[in-house]
Amino acid sequence: MSVTSVRLHKEIEVPLEQLAEKLDRSKNYLINLAIKEFVAKQAMESSRWSDTIQALESIQSGETIGESKVNEWLDTWGTSDESSAPTK
Repeated sequence: MSVTSVRLHKEIEVPLEQLAEKLDRSKNYLINLAIKEFVAKQAMESSRWSDTIQALESIQSGETIGESKVNEWLDTWGTSDESSAPTK
């Protein structure tokens, strides 16, 4: 594990100390947890952006599925005859 120094603003330091005391955890633990969640969120947003670009490129190239096929598929959701997602 590496060591990184962080300067905290007073408006963060005081609530962080209070939260650490309340949860009986160290400030280090809470900071690591917050950074871990932030990094995971950024990775998810990056992945979603990549999926969005791919979807836009599919639309631009004409690779779409008609509304009626999608609606037929959605109508089967939750039934004993649930079908697979429609393909191009």
